[in-house]
Amino acid sequence: MDSQIKGVSTGTTILAVTFNGGVIIGSDSRASIGGYYVSSKTINKLIQVHDRIFCCIAGSLADAQAAIKAAKFQISFHSIQMESPPLVKAAASVLKELCYNNKEELQAGFITAGWDRKKGPQVYTVALGGMLLSQPFTIGGSGSTYIYGYADAKYKPDMSREECLQFATNALALAMGRDNVSGGVAHLVVITEEGVEHVVIPGDKLPKFHDE
Repeated sequence: MDSQIKGVSTGTTILAVTFNGGVIIGSDSRASIGGYYVSSKTINKLIQVHDRIFCCIAGSLADAQAAIKAAKFQISFHSIQMESPPLVKAAASVLKELCYNNKEELQAGFITAGWDRKKGPQVYTVALGGMLLSQPFTIGGSGSTYIYGYADAKYKPDMSREECLQFATNALALAMGRDNVSGGVAHLVVITEEGVEHVVIPGDKLPKFHDE
């Protein structure tokens, strides 16, 4: 009964990092019920809201999916009105408004990342309650508590694509190795002016830093 009340949580590790010319957004693939029972090992938490804009989700899966569905509609409508692709900040602001206006009901947080012609690669965090922050990199979810030290020590501005991909992969691997509700495979999306590339790294191919 307790698990039914709590519902399905993404129990997750999510991140987004800018590099020289683009941005990488990534997550694990495990969902849990009540934080104890693993209900799915293969959920994709990276959701494309427009051509070069992605969101990743943490918290209640049902709340996050409902908010993303509403946001995608508003962002598409905005793009049609403006007759141009939406700005990354505009997409993040739509999610911010949804979270703020429904802060008493929603139990979900988001990271929005993407590339646009005005500001290039960008990362935005939309926290519980609707706070919006622009950051060069961000981490979130239950697994993030295990990798703050790694992220602070290893992040550097203007990384190359390869350096950024390794940084994101290592961060996810460390979190998935320690957090019991993070796991599965590592989903990564590389977003640049040229387009979008999906990278999936199976759990047994992730780097190991200790006995697991």
